[in-house]
Amino acid sequence: MSNASKRAEGAAEELGGKIKAGVGKVIGNERIEAEGEAKALKGQAKQEAAKAGERTKGKLEEAAGKVKNAVGAVVDDEEMEVEGRAKELRGEARQDANR
Repeated sequence: MSNASKRAEGAAEELGGKIKAGVGKVIGNERIEAEGEAKALKGQAKQEAAKAGERTKGKLEEAAGKVKNAVGAVVDDEEMEVEGRAKELRGEARQDANR
Protein backbone atom coordinates (compact mmCIF):
# COMPACT_ATOMS: atom_id res chain seq x y z
CA MET A 1 0.00 0.00 0.00
CA SER A 2 1.45 3.36 -0.99
CA ASN A 3 1.91 6.18 1.47
CA ALA A 4 -0.70 8.22 -0.41
CA SER A 5 -3.29 5.50 0.09
CA LYS A 6 -2.25 5.13 3.74
CA ARG A 7 -2.78 8.86 4.20
CA ALA A 8 -6.19 8.66 2.51
CA GLU A 9 -7.14 5.69 4.66
CA GLY A 10 -6.09 7.61 7.76
CA ALA A 11 -8.08 10.67 6.71
CA ALA A 12 -11.16 8.56 6.09
CA GLU A 13 -10.77 6.84 9.45
CA GLU A 14 -10.32 10.18 11.19
CA LEU A 15 -13.46 11.57 9.53
CA GLY A 16 -15.45 8.46 10.40
CA GLY A 17 -14.30 8.74 13.99
CA LYS A 18 -15.29 12.38 14.22
CA ILE A 19 -18.72 11.57 12.84
CA LYS A 20 -19.14 8.69 15.28
CA ALA A 21 -18.01 10.88 18.18
CA GLY A 22 -20.49 13.57 17.12
CA VAL A 23 -23.33 11.07 16.92
CA GLY A 24 -22.40 9.74 20.36
CA LYS A 25 -22.42 13.23 21.78
CA VAL A 26 -25.78 14.08 20.19
CA ILE A 27 -27.49 10.95 21.48
CA GLY A 28 -25.76 11.16 24.86
CA ASN A 29 -23.86 7.88 24.54
CA GLU A 30 -20.42 8.36 26.08
CA ARG A 31 -19.17 4.96 24.89
CA ILE A 32 -19.92 5.69 21.23
CA GLU A 33 -18.44 9.17 21.63
CA ALA A 34 -15.24 7.74 23.13
CA GLU A 35 -15.00 5.06 20.42
CA GLY A 36 -15.35 7.78 17.80
CA GLU A 37 -12.65 9.91 19.38
CA ALA A 38 -10.33 6.89 19.54
CA LYS A 39 -10.99 6.09 15.89
CA ALA A 40 -10.28 9.70 14.91
CA LEU A 41 -6.97 9.61 16.78
CA LYS A 42 -6.06 6.32 15.12
CA GLY A 43 -6.74 7.92 11.73
CA GLN A 44 -4.53 10.88 12.61
CA ALA A 45 -1.76 8.49 13.67
CA LYS A 46 -1.99 6.64 10.33
CA GLN A 47 -1.67 9.91 8.46
CA GLU A 48 1.35 10.96 10.51
CA ALA A 49 3.01 7.57 9.98
CA ALA A 50 2.56 7.89 6.22
CA LYS A 51 3.98 11.42 6.29
CA ALA A 52 6.98 10.21 8.31
CA GLY A 53 7.61 7.51 5.72
CA GLU A 54 7.56 10.07 2.93
CA ARG A 55 9.87 12.40 4.85
CA THR A 56 12.32 9.50 5.27
CA LYS A 57 12.19 8.72 1.55
CA GLY A 58 12.78 12.40 0.86
CA LYS A 59 15.78 12.51 3.16
CA LEU A 60 17.29 9.46 1.46
CA GLU A 61 16.66 10.97 -1.97
CA GLU A 62 18.24 14.23 -0.85
CA ALA A 63 21.32 12.42 0.49
CA ALA A 64 21.72 10.38 -2.70
CA GLY A 65 21.46 13.58 -4.72
CA LYS A 66 24.16 15.25 -2.62
CA VAL A 67 26.46 12.28 -3.19
CA LYS A 68 25.83 12.27 -6.93
CA ASN A 69 26.38 16.02 -7.06
CA ALA A 70 29.67 15.71 -5.17
CA VAL A 71 30.90 12.81 -7.32
CA GLY A 72 30.04 14.79 -10.44
CA ALA A 73 32.09 17.71 -9.14
CA VAL A 74 35.07 15.45 -8.36
CA VAL A 75 35.07 13.76 -11.77
CA ASP A 76 34.23 17.04 -13.52
CA ASP A 77 30.94 15.76 -14.94
CA GLU A 78 28.55 18.70 -15.08
CA GLU A 79 25.60 16.56 -16.16
CA MET A 80 26.06 14.30 -13.14
CA GLU A 81 26.25 17.35 -10.87
CA VAL A 82 23.01 18.74 -12.28
CA GLU A 83 21.24 15.38 -11.97
CA GLY A 84 22.46 15.12 -8.38
CA ARG A 85 21.26 18.60 -7.54
CA ALA A 86 17.87 17.88 -9.12
CA LYS A 87 17.53 14.70 -7.05
CA GLU A 88 18.55 16.61 -3.94
CA LEU A 89 15.86 19.22 -4.59
CA ARG A 90 13.20 16.52 -5.22
CA GLY A 91 14.10 15.00 -1.86
CA GLU A 92 13.80 18.35 -0.12
CA ALA A 93 10.43 18.98 -1.78
CA ARG A 94 9.16 15.56 -0.72
CA GLN A 95 10.12 16.30 2.85
CA ASP A 96 8.50 19.74 2.79
CA ALA A 97 5.28 18.34 1.33
CA ASN A 98 4.96 15.92 4.26
CA ARG A 99 5.51 18.15 7.27
